[in-house]
Amino acid sequence: MSAHAVYAPLRALASFGSGALFGVGLALSHMTDPLRVLGFLDVAGDWDARLIAVIAGAVLVSALLFALARRRGKPQWSERFHLPDSDVIDHRLLLGAIIFGAGWGLAGYCPGPAIASLAYFNNEALWLVPAMLAGSALRQWQLRGR
Repeated sequence: MSAHAVYAPLRALASFGSGALFGVGLALSHMTDPLRVLGFLDVAGDWDARLIAVIAGAVLVSALLFALARRRGKPQWSERFHLPDSDVIDHRLLLGAIIFGAGWGLAGYCPGPAIASLAYFNNEALWLVPAMLAGSALRQWQLRGR
């Protein structure tokens, strides 16, 4: 039996646990409230700066864990770490960031909080998440056609 087959259930469990912890963190920090997020993005109006702590905490935890990951030889339940291979900032990356930011600013949701909002049966998320998944599937279909 391959290592991939042995590790698959452990990876799935770790992924589920990480996702659940992330969703709980989003809910506790009110990142699932689009009005709070839009208030944070409204720097020229009635700015709500409370999400700075959430973002700073996320950056700190990510930086520490990426540093730890680089020191280890390999992960516990995989053959290798799946870290970005490129640090190139090109037009495709910038365009994607602009589209992502515009969608976040218009809807008040980014993908993580939108998915977490499904737990509340949020009407907006019930429309947004399927549309987001359809857009992702369309992109994957487009990439396979190349």
